[in-house]
Amino acid sequence: MNLDEADLKLLAALQRDSTRTAQELGDALHMSASQAGRRRQRLEVEGYIAGYRARLMPEKVGLSVEAFIQIVMATHTEQNARDFVRLTQTRAEIVGAWTLTGEADYLLRVYCRDLAALNDLVQQVLLPHPAVSRVQSQIVMERVKTDAPLPV
Repeated sequence: MNLDEADLKLLAALQRDSTRTAQELGDALHMSASQAGRRRQRLEVEGYIAGYRARLMPEKVGLSVEAFIQIVMATHTEQNARDFVRLTQTRAEIVGAWTLTGEADYLLRVYCRDLAALNDLVQQVLLPHPAVSRVQSQIVMERVKTDAPLPV
């Protein structure tokens, strides 16, 4: 990791607002627009910045239910793991998936239009999957802190 203090400040600024121009970044970091632009480009090329995206408000686009779903695998084979990971990658409702230590093998973050859609995902997709032994879901009641920037 070859980041200096200016790189870290630039990364923090981009996490807060990635639409800022090189001029705006330069002004905020007390450097020229060209310096800020070159640093940003270097950080992109070196893989520190994985990409940019708009953060949508789920409710505004018709997704009123957010849930976390814990998955316990039936058996721990490479094929089961590959099949289940493929499933997570093909379902739009599944916006995040992690492998875990502890009782559950996977944690899924899902957004659905309503409880019926969440029920369909659990009952028609996850439980019937041959790799899955048990499913436990927790419905988000209130988002008290959204996905925050990394503490750089």
